[in-house]
Amino acid sequence: MRCALGRGGLSTHKREGDGATPVGEFKLGRVFYRPDRRAHPPTTGLQSQEITPNMGWCDDPSHTDYNRLITLPHSAHHEILWRDDQVYDLIVEILYNSENIKAGYGSAIFMHVAKPDYTPTEGCIALKYDDLSALLRTCNDGDVLVIPDPQSS
Repeated sequence: MRCALGRGGLSTHKREGDGATPVGEFKLGRVFYRPDRRAHPPTTGLQSQEITPNMGWCDDPSHTDYNRLITLPHSAHHEILWRDDQVYDLIVEILYNSENIKAGYGSAIFMHVAKPDYTPTEGCIALKYDDLSALLRTCNDGDVLVIPDPQSS
C-alpha cells in the first residue's frame, strides 16, 4: 500500500521534532476513531476507542505525561486528536517509546490517514483511509509493525 513517511526520512536514532519515522519492530496499540465521521467502530482485532474533543497526546519531553494520551486542556505542549482535517479520523497507536519512556526520543508515532497528496508526516506513517481500514481488518492484539532500516539491506 502506498504510504507517506516522516519528512525526516527513516531513523534508527529518532528524536523529538526531527520529523523522522523510527526504524524497528513495534507492537500495535489502540485504534482511535472519530465517531462523528464514521457510522461504526473500525473492524479490527485491536482495542478501539472513540476520539473525543478533549483528547490530546503530550509531546513535551519535559513533562511527566510525555508520549501519553492526555485530557485537554493540558499545561504541556501536545497534539490535539480531534482535528478539523481528516488526518486523525482513524489512528493506530504504534508502541514506539511507550514502555520505559525516554524523554526526547520521540512521541505520538501513529499510523493515520494520509493527506490527498501524501505529504510527508512529522514521523508517522500515513495511508489512504480505505487502505488503513483494510489493514486494520487483518490486525490483532500482539501484532507487530516492522519498519526496516534501508541501510541494512
